[in-house]
Amino acid sequence: MQISTRRGYLNKVTSFLVSLAGARALFGQQTPPAGTPPTSPAGDQPRRSSHVHDGIYYFSGTGSNDGYPRTDHVLVTDPFEKHVTRTMDALKRSVERNGCTMDSILHLEVFLCLPHADNVPMPTGKARFDAHKAQYDALNKIYGTYFSQGKAPSRACMAVEWIPGDSLIEIVGSALVVNPPAAG
Repeated sequence: MQISTRRGYLNKVTSFLVSLAGARALFGQQTPPAGTPPTSPAGDQPRRSSHVHDGIYYFSGTGSNDGYPRTDHVLVTDPFEKHVTRTMDALKRSVERNGCTMDSILHLEVFLCLPHADNVPMPTGKARFDAHKAQYDALNKIYGTYFSQGKAPSRACMAVEWIPGDSLIEIVGSALVVNPPAAG
């Protein structure tokens, strides 16, 4: 009797889990509501987004080729300092276009990567650490020039393996909207 009760319980639990998994698959494949833009293959998905919520501008994916025409893109083989300057310039334009200033930035997350190119050997061991440290030092020299004295935001800086868009740096963060753009 006990075996049959356990077996029945396990069958019910298994049936529930199967139906739950089926429901997830069913709801995950529903057509989007009317007015939703069509999705494209994963490689074509936009990687950048931004929005303002409760007076805070949230932005992501600012890199060294953002806001520049395709004919003026930097490559991973270009100097790191050029990547940083172009990224900070793009960030400045973005926050100002959304009613913020560089001094109203609340927090930034900065991602750095070493160049990946056939003609650039990837360092290993201590040389890799030293290469990331050199990038970090170069970033700090340029980064500080974009903020008023004592106004640099809190920041996290991370080394990653790859950043999309031929950029060696990408910045994500938030800023206080101090001068809301006119509605239009």
